[in-house]
Amino acid sequence: MTENGQDAAYRIPAGTHPGLVALTVANLDGQVEFYQQALNMKLYWKHDHHAGLGAGGSDLLALTESDGALRYHRVTGLYHLAIRYPDGAALARAIARLFELRIRNSPTDHIMTKSTYLEDPEGNGIELYAESPEDGSWRMEGGTFRAIRSDGTPSDGREPLDLEALFRNVNPDQPLDEPMPAGSIIGHVHLHVRDLHEALDFYHGALGFDIMGVADEVGMAFVSAGGYHHHIGLNTWQGKGAPPAPGDALGLRYFTILLPNGDDLARLKSRLTAIDTGFIEKDAGIEIEDPSANRIRLESG
Repeated sequence: MTENGQDAAYRIPAGTHPGLVALTVANLDGQVEFYQQALNMKLYWKHDHHAGLGAGGSDLLALTESDGALRYHRVTGLYHLAIRYPDGAALARAIARLFELRIRNSPTDHIMTKSTYLEDPEGNGIELYAESPEDGSWRMEGGTFRAIRSDGTPSDGREPLDLEALFRNVNPDQPLDEPMPAGSIIGHVHLHVRDLHEALDFYHGALGFDIMGVADEVGMAFVSAGGYHHHIGLNTWQGKGAPPAPGDALGLRYFTILLPNGDDLARLKSRLTAIDTGFIEKDAGIEIEDPSANRIRLESG
């Protein structure tokens, strides 16, 4: 059962994962240039006030320009979009590229993942990461986040990344401006919400994601499908009860969640109808808002 007593027997299928992140931007040309140059993403298409970028497969990022859009604070919305690289060597090249361009970023060792954090020119948060389960794991217990190295020693999971070790993966003969490697995906989306347990009741109780950890002490929780450490992060760091951003805001328009097939999407629609959770039909699937007005499009992969 969920916290409000809803039947939690429904679980979103394993294999469900984020697809793309759609952002409202003020300067489309400038944002496209940043993602192409700094992250080596490929521009797939651009017309009118819209553009799509990726790493050789499906779109990972959809940008829509809106004149006069503003950055608001203390509101719900996107904390960061997280691009998962296929391996540590690809992440090392990505971080080296940021240093080459003198783009401020924060390399961080989460033990079971290696990451760096940065912002695009309009203030949208970005995480770049690669999996490193051989180095240890993490868990949330006692209201906080804890990591354990493979040798059993504890970590806070937010240590500075050992760049010297990471950069041993960089081939000095390989240009740092090569395209983002195929296999790079949106690994997870991390959201600001107004109430942590209200959000969990929606993502777990309604959509059927598994709760992978709750850290009330720091106002954070993770949910996922199929046992992954997190496909969606949730936090209340903009303040408990934070309102949604106004309609003229920069930042998150929506993000997509891809279910394995059309039958899985149909079952989820039936589930939402049965528990009286409203959604809007879209050409490729359905659109729904979480209680903090973050929009999600659920589609079949």
